[in-house]
Amino acid sequence: MSRHPAVKWAQRSDRVYITIDLPDAQDVKLKLEPEGKFFFSATSGADKIPYEVDFDLYDKVDVNESKASVGLRNICYLVKKGEKKWWSRLLKQGGKPPLFLKVDWDKWVDEDEEKEDKPGADTDFGDFDFSKMNMGGLDAEAAGDDDDDDSDTEDENAAETSAKGKEEAPSSNADEPNPKTA
Repeated sequence: MSRHPAVKWAQRSDRVYITIDLPDAQDVKLKLEPEGKFFFSATSGADKIPYEVDFDLYDKVDVNESKASVGLRNICYLVKKGEKKWWSRLLKQGGKPPLFLKVDWDKWVDEDEEKEDKPGADTDFGDFDFSKMNMGGLDAEAAGDDDDDDSDTEDENAAETSAKGKEEAPSSNADEPNPKTA
């Protein structure tokens, strides 16, 4: 008996994003038919547990313009809609969706917000690890406070010097006896 992996979805007027969360998927089979039939199967883990998803999408799709990407943690499918319009739901069947199907809020854009061309709104970096790019960020040791930093501006140096001078200056509190006059 097959299990159902977690499936997330989001849409634009011309496409649907389907993300299947299944780490270390093997023997991946994806099938998409023009009338909207979507089928996925794979195995995962040392025990090669079978997983399967089989549903009818809300409307027709363009199979030739749709793309799939199998990653280490998930399988992403960009499904091109047959007609440029918003779907009221992902599945053809009405009612409550299956428990394994969720909205992908990271990719979701409302219909009225789609026309606003926000830079990067369509960017999906998936499981890309930016920390491995070695872009000159600070490591744990270099992140400490360094008093010998020569990069301070002259104004910052002057402010630090005057602040230190005020700490060392004797206080002029009238209630305390002055050691010089006592």
